[in-house]
Amino acid sequence: MSFLYPLGAAVFQAASATLDKVALSIKGVSYKTYTGVSFPLIFLFTLIIFLIVRPAFVLESFTSRIIILIVISAFFSVVTNLLYYKALKHDLLSEIQTFSLLSNIPLILLSAVIFLEERNPILILLSVICVIALIWSHYEHHHFKISKDTLPYFIWIILIAPFGGIILKIILQNIDPISLQLIRDGIMALIFIVLFFKNIKRVPKKAYFPLILTNILTSIAWILYFFSYQKSGIIYTVLIFSIQPLLVYITSIFLLKEKTNAKKIIAFVIILICIGAAQLL
Repeated sequence: MSFLYPLGAAVFQAASATLDKVALSIKGVSYKTYTGVSFPLIFLFTLIIFLIVRPAFVLESFTSRIIILIVISAFFSVVTNLLYYKALKHDLLSEIQTFSLLSNIPLILLSAVIFLEERNPILILLSVICVIALIWSHYEHHHFKISKDTLPYFIWIILIAPFGGIILKIILQNIDPISLQLIRDGIMALIFIVLFFKNIKRVPKKAYFPLILTNILTSIAWILYFFSYQKSGIIYTVLIFSIQPLLVYITSIFLLKEKTNAKKIIAFVIILICIGAAQLL
């Protein structure tokens, strides 16, 4: 049943990604406003989950090495989110997801090099096939067009962000996922409050509901994602989580009445086959 963690994360994050675009489309909600409000909310929701579940919180596990890695991990996430939401404010959701997918290839390869338990040739092959299928499904007019606001995000996720995944894997060998998420969220919430305090006070009333709902969903999604990292490894998690962009696409068809796209449907089938093969093999 280990596949339920990344699958659940994909479903919740797909819903959250759709709501992110809705929230950022509201007049008066800039990426600064969004991040300034969202991360304190994420910390609050994670704290509620922490108090309900009450996971083992062993102080001895927080060595100086682990604390440094958690701070570095939080910094990586701050930069990633700043660049992501700035790009999402000015670009299409489908385009941003395409670029995000590209980071999975260096992450898969890096994981296989660093961690012995990740060196499963079948899973590596299936994961790479999934990512390539997704990239192909978003590739239009023989090129990727990258806007000025999206380019920094693209460079970051290809060259730097994959190392953040490696750091998370190391931390999760010592800390439970909910505790890790709570501490990271607390650090990030503090940073975003300091950076964008003025923007937090300017949130339009009609943005309250999508902001609250999307951050509840993303809080649950990342906890499930971290559990999958811990229990099943990076490559298996990436393989199952690859379904997330196509769930967003399916949602856009039924809720936003967008046209169907044959390439995306083919990619969806390929990913389902790869996930099925991973479970059988």
